[in-house]
Amino acid sequence: MQRVSKDERWQGNIPPPPVSRTYEMRPVPDAHVLSREELVKLVQMVFLLPGKPARHVVLFSGAAAGAGCSTICVGAAEALAAQAEQPVCLVDSNLRFPSLHVCLGVENRRGLSEALLEGGPMQEYIQKLSPHLWFLPSGVRCSPQVGVNGAGRLAARIIELRQQFRYVLLDSPPVNTYSDAIPLGQCADGVVLVVGANSTRREAARKAKDCFLSAGSKLAGVVLNNRTYPIPQTLYDLL
Repeated sequence: MQRVSKDERWQGNIPPPPVSRTYEMRPVPDAHVLSREELVKLVQMVFLLPGKPARHVVLFSGAAAGAGCSTICVGAAEALAAQAEQPVCLVDSNLRFPSLHVCLGVENRRGLSEALLEGGPMQEYIQKLSPHLWFLPSGVRCSPQVGVNGAGRLAARIIELRQQFRYVLLDSPPVNTYSDAIPLGQCADGVVLVVGANSTRREAARKAKDCFLSAGSKLAGVVLNNRTYPIPQTLYDLL
């Protein structure tokens, strides 16, 4: 299997995949996720920080269900595409409970599960969302066994995405609940761990971090989501 160094830069020599249909991006639907300003800061720290090793493939995973990982992943992909103005691919690799197509308001047609089961060029499964943002849905044939039993094919497909896009953002099931996130993290340049301010216990957050580190993955950052403020948000933004 062909391997691509994690430090290899996208050179622009592979054109973005052709698509026949373009969708309009919708706002992130959850009012309790990070603000647009916070999402911009997040992608700058994870992807665009000068002087730091480049991260081109990043996994977003919640420590537990309900932390808001999927909506943060969607918002980060949109913010990154707007800032970097380079090809960005958002991937719904949660083959247990796919939801990114709902966040985006697009069809969950042929996607990652079909790419793993059927083969063929990745361009056949990717949808275009905006000038710099593409989306690979989970697909209609998704099931946990597709990813678990095809770890080698999954790694190969992520290598293909790495070659075709400057940045790839992967959404996964919560790591403390399912093991699916571990092989995905091993294919990525870093992991963003999402924890709920009022729902994720400290022990659960520590366990999630240790799961990735023990598997050899690198932690790119931790997002504290659903944070409550002692004063109204509109006033807090003026401080």
